[in-house]
Amino acid sequence: MSMIEHTRTEVAAQEAPVMTMAGAINRALADAMEADGSVLVMGEDVGKLGGVFRVTDGLAARFGEHRCFDTPLAESGIVGTAIGMAMNGLRPVVEMQFDAFAYPAFEQIVSHAAKMANRTRGAIRLPMVIRIPFGGGIGGVEHHCDSSEAYYAHTPGLTVVCPATPQDAYSLLRAAIEHPDPVIFLEPKKLYWSKAPVDVTAPAAIGHARVARPGADVTLIAYGSSVGVALDAAEVGESEGRSVQVVDVRTLTPCDDETLFTAVRSTGRAVVIAEAQGFASVASELAARIGEHCFEHLEAPVRRVTGFDIPYPSPKLEHFHLPDVDRVLDAIDTLNWEDR
Repeated sequence: MSMIEHTRTEVAAQEAPVMTMAGAINRALADAMEADGSVLVMGEDVGKLGGVFRVTDGLAARFGEHRCFDTPLAESGIVGTAIGMAMNGLRPVVEMQFDAFAYPAFEQIVSHAAKMANRTRGAIRLPMVIRIPFGGGIGGVEHHCDSSEAYYAHTPGLTVVCPATPQDAYSLLRAAIEHPDPVIFLEPKKLYWSKAPVDVTAPAAIGHARVARPGADVTLIAYGSSVGVALDAAEVGESEGRSVQVVDVRTLTPCDDETLFTAVRSTGRAVVIAEAQGFASVASELAARIGEHCFEHLEAPVRRVTGFDIPYPSPKLEHFHLPDVDRVLDAIDTLNWEDR
């Protein structure tokens, strides 16, 4: 980047409006609908109410109820209808009201949305986005706080995206809507009210992780709301004399192996952090890939800090279940520091 380009980038960042993540998603939907008449938004209460989290607020009034509309409480029917729309030239953006509410639509997602391009040898593509508010940290009850990303990441034919910042929520959603195939867009509910500048002119490419913080001693790998936990742990780690790198995965499928492996090879130590249960999880896959491809560079086994292998607990107990700074620091302490 030239000096002039760098200066322009800094100026753009300074002038960018501050948005919540919910506001950034709303802006991304509005901008996509304004730019392309084939984009529409559908789901339970997304129209007049503006969604449970008010993410779609104002879209029906601005674009009409034929482009942002409420559906029956039937997730399988919602996704099935969206598949038909996508087959016929539209770009539907579906909202699943809560993570666990999406399970009735799982058969449509896995058996049809994910397989259509392969089934037709590419003759039929499905440019559709399924938005899923997911994860904990809001004091929600059962069926409102699942971390269901492993189901979708395990399914060939699906692209799975999870932003950790308002900027990525905007830019990655715009990219997801333009994507030619189905995208599962996971929105961390805990971060809906986080705020940061958002440059609506800044592009983002699906399939690219980002180094959220440089460091030389250990790499923390996270996505969604766990990125904030990793950054907080890195701050504490620095005060204890350890240089902690943080990588935000951003796209779970396809995984950006190059960025992950380069980061881990540079430090020789890795901890993967995720809210979901640890067994057979995205965290497991990331740890396995690092172990396979970075083995000769590792000073210690890859550690995972995840939710426990239990159904999501009651609101009063969720702070025990979710990864926190202390658990991350404990994992870092096990990474063979004797030779330093």
